[in-house]
Amino acid sequence: MRVLLVEDDVLLGDGLAAGLRDAGLGVDWVRDGVAAEAALAAEQFAALILDLGLPRRDGLSVLSRLRQAGNSIPVLILTARDQVADKIGALDLGADDYVVKPFDLDEVAARLRALVRRAHGRAQAVLEHGDLRLDPAGRSLTQAGVPVAVTPREFNLLQLLLENSGRVLTRRVLEEQLYSWGEAVESNALEVHIHHLRRKLGGDLIRTVRGVGYMMERG
Repeated sequence: MRVLLVEDDVLLGDGLAAGLRDAGLGVDWVRDGVAAEAALAAEQFAALILDLGLPRRDGLSVLSRLRQAGNSIPVLILTARDQVADKIGALDLGADDYVVKPFDLDEVAARLRALVRRAHGRAQAVLEHGDLRLDPAGRSLTQAGVPVAVTPREFNLLQLLLENSGRVLTRRVLEEQLYSWGEAVESNALEVHIHHLRRKLGGDLIRTVRGVGYMMERG
């Protein structure tokens, strides 16, 4: 799961980005509202973490313009503003959740997972497909009750495919969700990850739609 972090405080942003990456998320970080809008227009993210007191364009303006443009990305407000009026204003503008600083990093990660889960129309935290069971919070994968060892990238790829069962995901969408800015991506990296997952979980699990991308049939 790849998220966009918009935070102008360097120390806080650096720590938050590092902590969320340790929790298994891909994080891209920008420091002002204009840069946030440019990033959102150029690439796809699973969720947006948005501070309110931003330079160049404040967070509420970013949020308002985002929703007016029809972008339904889950938005988690992360701010020092703790007044009820601020919370009501942000939620009424289209924010999905609101967390006041200081915060617990594990709670923020859990709230992000919940937002993305709801965006996909899922009630359960654990993803199940046949005899597969993937737990995003615990970062665990089992098949027929037996733990399966996968790399972090393989885990994230499988999670994306499971969250979108029945949909074909293009190579571009998958790469945008799997890789953050500045990461070197070899031309055949996605195919290598798919190959490894098929070898570990079964060759028929992930379907190749030639010329389009990959998908998992609905379980």
